[in-house]
Amino acid sequence: MAKPTQEKIPEKEKDSRAEGGSGNTILINIVTTTIVCIIFIGVNYFLQSNLLANQLKTVSSQESVEDDSEQLDKPERGIVLDLGDFTMNLSDVQPRRYLKANVAVEVTNPMPEQIEEEKSSGGHGGHGASAPNPKKALIEEMEQYKPAIRDAVITVLTSKTSDELATTAGKELAKQQIAESVNGIFDGEREVIRVSFGQFIMQ
Repeated sequence: MAKPTQEKIPEKEKDSRAEGGSGNTILINIVTTTIVCIIFIGVNYFLQSNLLANQLKTVSSQESVEDDSEQLDKPERGIVLDLGDFTMNLSDVQPRRYLKANVAVEVTNPMPEQIEEEKSSGGHGGHGASAPNPKKALIEEMEQYKPAIRDAVITVLTSKTSDELATTAGKELAKQQIAESVNGIFDGEREVIRVSFGQFIMQ
């Protein structure tokens, strides 16, 4: 009775099967690595784009804050009324002291837009006709207040001693008091933006 013969797998076929198994493993590794890399790149891109967007928002908000602060820091411009020179006695008793000063007040302009429109249109009708200058008209109107404003300045400054006016704080206080007195004269029609001292000599 003949024994059944076992099939012998040739060595070459064994090698090819082994190579096929390892080839599948390499392919799986490559696919897995590629997927991980794609996920990593996607997450990184998402994070970077969000970070960049937040930085852009921060920069734009800082620029808007700076623009607002520049607009706030920009001094308001008004009509300057030169009150001329003052020579007056101060409230010092011994020795008597006097002050020589030049004073100007700057007051709000109630209609800056109208002045700009008049400038751009060249007057009424826009034909360059010699229309009255609104700013000049306002300055002329301010002249009627000049005697009362001068009186307010004299009242404030003659109440001061030379020691009070010798310091920067004393001068600033005098300016503030002058502004308050002049605002009372205008009765809300205009407001003093600033008071300026030109020549300021005490003897």
